[in-house]
Amino acid sequence: MTDPPGLPDALQLLRDRVAEAPLALAVPGRDEALRAARGVVDQVDDYLLPRLRDLDAPLLAVVGGSTGAGKSTLVNSVIGAAVTTPGVLRPTTRAPVLVCAPADRAQFSGDRVLPGLSRTTGGEAGPGSLRLVSTEAIPAGLALVDAPDVDSVVEANRDLAGQLLAAADLWIFVTTAARYADAVPWDLLRTAQERGTALAVVLDRVPSEAAGEVAEDLAGMLQRAGLAGARLFVVEERPLTDGFLPAEQVAPLRGWLHGLAADQEQRAAVVRQTLAGALESLDQRVRGIVAAVEEQDAAAGALEAAAEAAYVAARAGVDEGVANGSLLRGEVLARWQEFVGTGEWMRGLQASVGRLRDRVTAALTGRSTPADDLTGALESGVETLLRAEADRAAERTVAAWRGLPGGRSLLAGREEELEGVSPSFTGAAADAVRDWQGTVLDLVRDQGADKRSKARLLSWGVNGAGAVVMVAVFASTAGLSGAELAVAGGTTAIGQRVMEAVFGDAAVRRLAAEARADLDRRADQLLRDEQERFRTLVDEAGPTVQSAEQLRAAVAALAAARGAGA
Repeated sequence: MTDPPGLPDALQLLRDRVAEAPLALAVPGRDEALRAARGVVDQVDDYLLPRLRDLDAPLLAVVGGSTGAGKSTLVNSVIGAAVTTPGVLRPTTRAPVLVCAPADRAQFSGDRVLPGLSRTTGGEAGPGSLRLVSTEAIPAGLALVDAPDVDSVVEANRDLAGQLLAAADLWIFVTTAARYADAVPWDLLRTAQERGTALAVVLDRVPSEAAGEVAEDLAGMLQRAGLAGARLFVVEERPLTDGFLPAEQVAPLRGWLHGLAADQEQRAAVVRQTLAGALESLDQRVRGIVAAVEEQDAAAGALEAAAEAAYVAARAGVDEGVANGSLLRGEVLARWQEFVGTGEWMRGLQASVGRLRDRVTAALTGRSTPADDLTGALESGVETLLRAEADRAAERTVAAWRGLPGGRSLLAGREEELEGVSPSFTGAAADAVRDWQGTVLDLVRDQGADKRSKARLLSWGVNGAGAVVMVAVFASTAGLSGAELAVAGGTTAIGQRVMEAVFGDAAVRRLAAEARADLDRRADQLLRDEQERFRTLVDEAGPTVQSAEQLRAAVAALAAARGAGA
C-alpha cells in the first residue's frame, strides 16, 4: 500500500482545527461536542496519522467488551500464554496490555501508536500507561490489546476503552450469552458500523445446549444493525484449564488471527477497510462539531446583544437625565440661586474690581466662590447620574445573562463583581466630568478670544461664564415644575441673556451645543469601557467569526486530498 499524497498534511490540519474548536460556552450540547472533538483528535493522533505514515505496520487488534465478559482470559487463551491478568475485583482500575511479537516490538515501544500513553515493560502499568509485552507466542504482523471495560463504573476506564477502540485496525468485541443485548455494547457496535471499522464479535460463555440458538439471534441482530460482515465466534461455557479456555473453543479465532498475520493482502484489506471508514466518518463527525461551534457563536452573539441593550439603555438614561432638568434640582439649584438668583454674578460683571477682590479673598481664606460651588454641585450631580446608569446597566446585563445559554457559566464566581460598576469607574467618572468642565471653560476662552472688546470682562468672568454654559446644557425644563420652574428657568434666562450680551445669541447656543456634545461623548466612552468587561468575557470564551469556516475548509481539504489519492 502507498501513502495517498497530501493526505497526512490535510489530516493534520483538520486535527489542529478540531483541537482549537472554541467550545468554552456551556450551552446545551456543548459537552457532547467536546467529547466528539476529543474523539476526533485522539483517533487522528492514535490511529489515522500513524497508520497513514506506515500502512504496512503490524495489524493492531483491540479486544474490548463489557465488565466480566472474559476479555483477558480470551487474550491469554488465544495466545496460549498468561500475558495479561484477568480482573478479580470489579471495577478494576488497570492499564491496557499490548502483546506483540519480539520482531514487532520496536513498532509499539515508541510513540507511533497511542502517543499519549507511556510504555511499561515490567509489572503492572499505572494510569496513563500501556503495558507492552512481547512474546514468541504471537506471530509477527499482529498485535493484541486487552482494553479496559467499556461499561466500567470508572470513567477513566470507559474513556480509555473508547480511545483504544478508535485506535484499532480491528475490533474484537467480547460479550456473553447473558449480556449480548445490553445497550452499551450496541452503542459501541453502532459506532463501529458508522466508522466502517473491521469487526469481529466473540460470544463468550454460551451454554452448549443454547449455542446455536443464541448465535443465530446475535447474528440476526448484527445483520439488522448493518454489521453482517462482522465475524462471529462462539465460545461455549467450559471449565478453564490452568486459567485458559479449552483450545478447541478458541481455535477458530486463533486461526483467523494467525491467518491475518501471515497473509499481507488479507491484513492490508482489514487496514484499508478501517482506515477508509475512519476517514469517511470524519466528515459527519466534524460537521457536528461545526454545528456546535455555530451554536457557540449564536450564544456569544446573544450574550453580547444583551450587554449592548443594557448599556444602550444606560446611555439613553444619561441622555434623559441630562435633558430633563433633573440635574438642576437639589444642591445644583441651591448653588445656582446663590450664583445668579442673588444677582452676585450680575453685580460682578459691573464691578470687575470687586470681583477680583472676592477672588483674592477666597484664595486667601480658602473659601470657595459661588461659581466654584455651582461647578462642584454640577460635577457631583453628573457623576451620580453616570454611576446610577452604569450600575443599572451592569445589573441588567447580569440578570439577562443568567437566563441565556452560556451566561451562567461566564458569571460563575463573578456575579458580585459584575452586577455593579467596576472598581475604577468612580475615579474615571470624576476625571471625565472634571475634564468636561475644563473643556467648557476652554470653549468660553476660545469664544472670548475673538471678542477683543470683551477681553477685560472675560478675564474676570471665565469661570462664571463657564458655569452658565454648563447650566445651559441642563436647562431644559421638561423635568421641572412649580417653584423650580420659576427659579431655575427664570434665573437661567437671566444668565443666558448676560452671556448673549457678551458673546451673541448664536455663539451661546453653539457653546451649549458643543458642551453637550462633549459631555455625551465622554459619557458614551465611560459606559463603553464598562461594557467592555462583559465583551471581554464573551470574547475569551466564544468563537471567532472564522472558527466554523476554518473547520469546513479543513474538511474540504481532507476530501480533496482523499480524492487525489484515490
